[in-house]
Amino acid sequence: MADAPVLVFGATGGQGSAVTEALLGRGARVRALVRDPERAAARRLADGGVEVVAGSLDDRGSLAAAMAGAGATFALTTPFEAGVDAEVAQGRAILAAAGESRVPHLVFSSVAGADQGSGVPHFDSKARIETELAAGDVPYTILGPTYFFENALGGADRIRGGVLDLPLPADRPLQQLARADLGAFAAQVLLDPAPYVGRRIELASDAPTPAQMAAALSAALGREVRRERVPLAEIGNADMHAMWAFLNGPGYQVDIAALHAAYPEVGWTSFADWAHHTFGSVTSAPARGSSSAV
Repeated sequence: MADAPVLVFGATGGQGSAVTEALLGRGARVRALVRDPERAAARRLADGGVEVVAGSLDDRGSLAAAMAGAGATFALTTPFEAGVDAEVAQGRAILAAAGESRVPHLVFSSVAGADQGSGVPHFDSKARIETELAAGDVPYTILGPTYFFENALGGADRIRGGVLDLPLPADRPLQQLARADLGAFAAQVLLDPAPYVGRRIELASDAPTPAQMAAALSAALGREVRRERVPLAEIGNADMHAMWAFLNGPGYQVDIAALHAAYPEVGWTSFADWAHHTFGSVTSAPARGSSSAV
């Protein structure tokens, strides 16, 4: 199915748009699954030569229809709209649709640390999906992104005002990933699946401390950004509280040096380079979306 399109879920969102951009950059045909093809972001994809189809993670029939004839599928789930049980249901719908459509290769974007028994609800829900995926008969690769650089954009106004808020000690490294690097890696897996089938690969671009992040943002903005530690007790959302407790504890365990040595073609982005690209012009909007999915 060399000429078959690659189906990308959430192609107007943070991860999906990065994967779509990387695939297009490599000359691949892309089919984008979106909720509403008439939205401006979806229409821009269509104008750029992407085949846009309507579908929902809650609708197995629409997923199977979108997967029909696709050479590979990049899939993801989300707990941030209806909770972790709904996320598991999304995963099961994806797996059922992939089996029904005989998808040649399913690339599932999970999360780093999902296999560590973290106790983080949205890690554990993805772990359940991973288990069911591995037990099935659909050829698969699991990608485990760490914390995205782009999550900082949720506090962009605070950063531009001179403060970086993080619930971590100043000297605690936080493994993170640029969405563009996820897109590049996923495109590689989708277009050349043989070396990756049946594998689970966790991804990180860099591991700066909050102090290093603040210094990089200061350099990008040309004025001081100080880091402030947010007390864990002030994080009211139970899922986010559990995640930050995990990141203050065992945290992600990606062997970044080995990962980058094995896949140098990705071009792995440093936090400092990302900060310069994103915040280097105070008057310009951030280069990428501000969705805070982790």
